[in-house]
Amino acid sequence: MNKSDKPEFDQYANDYTEMHKASVQMSGEDPAFFAAYKAKFMAAQIGSDAKSKALSILDFGCGVGNTIAHLREAFPAAELYGTDLSGESIKLALDTHASEATFRTIENARIPYVDHSFDIAVAACVFHHIPPSERNHWIAELRRVLKPGGQVFIFEHNVLNPLTVKTVRDCPFDKDAILLPRSELLNLARAGDFESIRSQYIVFFPKPLAYLRLLEPVMGWIPFGAQYVVRGLAV
Repeated sequence: MNKSDKPEFDQYANDYTEMHKASVQMSGEDPAFFAAYKAKFMAAQIGSDAKSKALSILDFGCGVGNTIAHLREAFPAAELYGTDLSGESIKLALDTHASEATFRTIENARIPYVDHSFDIAVAACVFHHIPPSERNHWIAELRRVLKPGGQVFIFEHNVLNPLTVKTVRDCPFDKDAILLPRSELLNLARAGDFESIRSQYIVFFPKPLAYLRLLEPVMGWIPFGAQYVVRGLAV
């Protein structure tokens, strides 16, 4: 994601799902597993409101909309929205998920919603595609569109995990990626005036070791998960 006139991800939109599938095959899982993992993680943090309340949720950097079905399962009463700089990706998201969510293309470096629109905003492996000089701007945009008391969840790849780094290096649509250490994302959240900021590592075990995943909720302090999440509160 950047401010260029021709978003780079337009060229990957039609093949994104297959390329993503190929890039994560070493884990033994497909992209749907990781999307569902994140949605379930968020719902667990939100608590009972995840199932019962008509929360408004923004998927920032939604791409072709592959996370929408999993957000719907985790948040059955929610109003779902997706936005992305790639117009081609948004077209595909509309073709597939228009009945489940509202989609808009980002223009003029601004999330296309008014202030205080959402209860929850999620950015799933988006910030490593944003040039470092623009990251403060987009964290501020997420803060702007959240309601007071709203929550942000930002998931990113863990630079300390060698398999993750290799996966990113070998993935065609990650050729522009500049991975963020957890400390950088925490500083971005602080600079964006989020409060009650927390972070933890996630996604520790590949499919052959799936029976160990029940341990992951108590392993978040161990810096070897494939990814990590930073979350904060807008007040």
